[in-house]
Amino acid sequence: MKRFFYAAIFVIGLSSSMGFGASDAHAITVERVVSPKGVVAWLVEDHTNPIIAMNFAFRGGAALDPKGKAGVANLVSGLLDEGAGKLKSQAFQRRLQDISASLRFDAGRDTFAGSLKTLTAHRDRAFDLTRLALSAPRFDRSAVARIRAQVEAGLRYESEDPDTVATKKFFATVFRGHPYAHSVAGTAKSVRAITIADLKAFHDKYMTRGNLVIGVSGDITPAELAPALDRIFGALPAHGAPTKLPTVGAQGKGRVVVVKKNVAQSAIVFGEQGVRRSDPDFYSAYVMNYILGGGGFTSRLFSQVREKRGLAYSVSSGLYPLDHAALIMGNAGTASPKAGETIKVVRDVWRRLGTDGATAGELKDAKTYLTGSFALRFTSNDAVASILTAMQLEHLGIDYLDKRNGYIQKVTLADVNRVAKRLLKADALTFVVAGDPKGKIKVR
Repeated sequence: MKRFFYAAIFVIGLSSSMGFGASDAHAITVERVVSPKGVVAWLVEDHTNPIIAMNFAFRGGAALDPKGKAGVANLVSGLLDEGAGKLKSQAFQRRLQDISASLRFDAGRDTFAGSLKTLTAHRDRAFDLTRLALSAPRFDRSAVARIRAQVEAGLRYESEDPDTVATKKFFATVFRGHPYAHSVAGTAKSVRAITIADLKAFHDKYMTRGNLVIGVSGDITPAELAPALDRIFGALPAHGAPTKLPTVGAQGKGRVVVVKKNVAQSAIVFGEQGVRRSDPDFYSAYVMNYILGGGGFTSRLFSQVREKRGLAYSVSSGLYPLDHAALIMGNAGTASPKAGETIKVVRDVWRRLGTDGATAGELKDAKTYLTGSFALRFTSNDAVASILTAMQLEHLGIDYLDKRNGYIQKVTLADVNRVAKRLLKADALTFVVAGDPKGKIKVR
């Protein structure tokens, strides 16, 4: 759960620096470790510091929440470390604090994830606490009431934040009728409707070894990790309920939806149909998006919307692939009187790249940045463990780190322009504005 007072709770005194620098990222070796019970993890050893980072994810997240009870997965994520086994909430947290370990859980639309960071000297105690949280959560009535109150407070805060309001309305519009339309945190009404039985049911159905992927980085060998995997995850059921959902395409094509908020700056979210991670055009779309709005100060959206016209404080775009859908979407923050003009310029930039294509210079710059900056992602054990988990969720292969920049380099100008023409349909671009826009906005 994205806790609203997160930083204060989970600050621990662990350095997470890794032994390899950016220039060494290409030399990272990923090992596949299998426990005696068959639990699989991908491992990057790094014995520079006495720290172990573990990231794991169960397939199936908030999109599987029961109808009318959106927020179940999110509430579960806030409760797994609020008491487990014989340990009530404070006792469980004190055990973690005593060994300077960090244990966190988070729900997304497609996954339920967890992360553990521990000193090597205390790893066995940290592994046991993780096992308890996963296999024997208490869901005590008092803890449920407290975390539910935190979620409700967060929802009230988010209801006043234009960026969050616009994003939620955008998903509700483009995924109308599908579970992706619902916010991960749910609504005040749906969160109040969730029972302890709902929480236990979600845990029992989806936290199984059959749904699990694990990434580990740090001061542990394959021989040490294998039995640890059984120690942590061995008590979970082998299989659970199905996690498959219907595939859905982006709806709301071409609409401009306004959510009135009395604020000086309007938040704008826009997007349309994108590409799935498994799509053969994914890397071409990835490079194309860098040129469109992913490249920060060098992107076309930034150049036209902010630099040349001063319309927005920020503007960007990105690919948003989900398990059962895909978007290419973006956002901008602008003074409310400028919202209408901002929308017009975004559509123009979208249309021009789709019809005229990119230039050879833009392609060269995009490749240089996207390949050169890749190594900067490997700056901590936490980051590496998270990447290893994502690689497994997306079925990218254990040699992905060696191949990834090659995929980018193979993208040609013809590929970029073909994908731009395929994806960038300016008239199908859906906008949601949260604020008090005063310009001329054609609401469809």
